[in-house]
Amino acid sequence: MLKKLAISAVAALSLSAGAAMAAGGAGHIEDVDFSFEGPFGKFDQNQLQRGLKVYTEVCSACHGLRYVPIRTLSDEGGPHFTEAQVRQYAADNFETFDAELDDTRPAKPADFFPQSNLDNAPDLSLMAKARAGFHGPEGTGINQFFKGIGGPEYIVSLLTGYTGKSKEEAGTTLYENTAFPGGWISMAPPLEGGDVDFDDGHSNDLHHEAEDIAAFLMWTAEPKMMARQQAGFIGVLILLITTILLYLTNKRIWAPIKGKKKA
Repeated sequence: MLKKLAISAVAALSLSAGAAMAAGGAGHIEDVDFSFEGPFGKFDQNQLQRGLKVYTEVCSACHGLRYVPIRTLSDEGGPHFTEAQVRQYAADNFETFDAELDDTRPAKPADFFPQSNLDNAPDLSLMAKARAGFHGPEGTGINQFFKGIGGPEYIVSLLTGYTGKSKEEAGTTLYENTAFPGGWISMAPPLEGGDVDFDDGHSNDLHHEAEDIAAFLMWTAEPKMMARQQAGFIGVLILLITTILLYLTNKRIWAPIKGKKKA
């Protein structure tokens, strides 16, 4: 009898765990083929510009980028705006408090993006590096060797993972999301598709908007990634050439000695 009860309890736990998994308990993350992945990957300039537009017109209403200087929008490897475009963008979209004027003024390229407008809205500057989409079996992280850490993929999956269901708990509305750990998130769906019109005529459906903002947030989290990868490649190449030269030098120096036959 006790054995049957134990088996029933285990089965019940298994069913409840399965239900939690189905509701998003573990978080379902889809792998995305981003252009910047891999040792020779590069940011897509047009995609970064589209992601910036999604951030400006949608995400900036709540979330900030307080660690990102606006002037970096003109940097090589980034959205690569002209200096005039950066000045215009800053002045048109943001205001900052100037202590000398004791008042607000239009933002300048030397200023940083504003902070979050809501206390419970996290800053997005480093979000793509702060989140991990792939952990591997039993939390070992093995999958990260093949797919990367998966921060951008987590963002894409989160933005596209709303099921349309909602519930109220302790006076807070929660929305079901298949990517969010636990399956329910307090953030309402920020994107629906068609939220912005891209200047390059690119598709603005939900999945493309999510990919574009995720790529942009990866750039804000690691704006010098392309330069770092290039420096690493050059460093490895120099070490390889040096190793070959040292090997050949060693062979030449020891050749007369190693070539002598013992009497």
